[in-house]
Amino acid sequence: MPVSARKVFGLLVLGLGTLVGPLDSSVNIAFPFITGAFGVPLADIRWVIVSYVLTYCSLMLVFGKLGDLFGHKRIFTAGLAVSLVSFLLCAAATEFTWLLAFRVMQGIGAALVLSCGPAIATSLFAESQRSRAIGTYLMMFSVGGVLGPTIGGLLVAVWDWPSVFWFRAPISLFALLLVFILPNPPRNPATVGFDSMGAVLLAVALSAFLLMITQLQHAAQNLLLLIGSCVLAAGSAWLYVRRATSHPSPIIRPGVFRNIDFTVLNLANIFVNLTWFAIMLLVPYYLSVLSGLSVGIGGFVLALSAATTMVVSPIGGWLIGRFAANRMAFLGIVVVVSGSFAIGNWGDSPGVFGMGGPLLLSGFGVGLFQVAYMSIVTGGLPASERGVSGSLALLTRTVGVVGSASFLTWIHSSLAAQHRATGASEAEAFQSAFQSTFAAAGALLFVFLAISLLRPGIWFGQTTEREET
Repeated sequence: MPVSARKVFGLLVLGLGTLVGPLDSSVNIAFPFITGAFGVPLADIRWVIVSYVLTYCSLMLVFGKLGDLFGHKRIFTAGLAVSLVSFLLCAAATEFTWLLAFRVMQGIGAALVLSCGPAIATSLFAESQRSRAIGTYLMMFSVGGVLGPTIGGLLVAVWDWPSVFWFRAPISLFALLLVFILPNPPRNPATVGFDSMGAVLLAVALSAFLLMITQLQHAAQNLLLLIGSCVLAAGSAWLYVRRATSHPSPIIRPGVFRNIDFTVLNLANIFVNLTWFAIMLLVPYYLSVLSGLSVGIGGFVLALSAATTMVVSPIGGWLIGRFAANRMAFLGIVVVVSGSFAIGNWGDSPGVFGMGGPLLLSGFGVGLFQVAYMSIVTGGLPASERGVSGSLALLTRTVGVVGSASFLTWIHSSLAAQHRATGASEAEAFQSAFQSTFAAAGALLFVFLAISLLRPGIWFGQTTEREET
């Protein structure tokens, strides 16, 4: 097979394997069927999400480091195998507790696969083509987010909730059979040892931090859990930093965050995804409660933002090298802010075009930002730490999504309750809270951007990534 064809085919195999993560969006459509099958209350369904998300988020940096040490292909392959088994076990679960346990296993598989995805994508091509490789990888990542709900809905209608798990098993198996195509660069001989204690401390700190975020809206009912997770996160993080500063090969060097520009860019990824994910959280309910559209048309409208992100990602990768990545990231944030404010102005019947424009705008902004951000992050750390840098990019994205699911849903539910208390109808209360929540999300991102402009060099100076030609 010619070298160029092998690289392209390798990227397709990588994308196929990567789908096991974003295709998890198909599980959401099965929530009512899962609660009905196991006879659990609706409130407990959140643990299906929490058990999975907390697991893969807390382990991605650790597995990214293992990939840097022992080869990204080995970690990716192990992830496909673990994912294959976990999908079958989730589909076969007969008790809710077993389903949660197998979701933890699925989270381990996802962490193994996703942690090394960006590193493998960039290793397939020359460093001068890194941004294009990243853009294509992000496009493939977005495909799962676009297809997941549609595929899940069709499968559940015919084969019930287990189908949203087992349909991904053949995908994992097919990618596993083709994984020999992917490169397996030799590990860096200068890298020594794996800090297992540091890995445990970092995983505990991240999982406790994310658990704390998810419990914010349930603070009154779970105050002890909230306080305990906060203390555990802070204590574990402090112990990790102490250990990492003296270890010759820490999971991630705390010193990289002394670079204010680098830290702000990572925070920007959190805030952008916190704002943008409000679309996936609240727009489905808007379409159901207020739009008057059919389910089919509503699904098309909802997919517009994610589909636009999918299309824009490779275009953004191609544009980097012609335009500075940090300026593209700045433009992406401005567009996301504009899209959020525009969605916040929806009335009770904006029509397909009235909704489509702001959704396209938001997807366009996210597409530009995420490829520029990942290009800067992967270029700002040494190539020997490409697994860690790619994992960091996906981790900050997920922190934003989790924060959105907790913070913005709390804002919306609180405001809706206040409007209902004043005599507003259910639809009126929902619409007012919907508008205010999107306005708050846009304002939060705008304030962050305004504060970051105190250091304009972050967005308009020379980036820390290596120059591309």
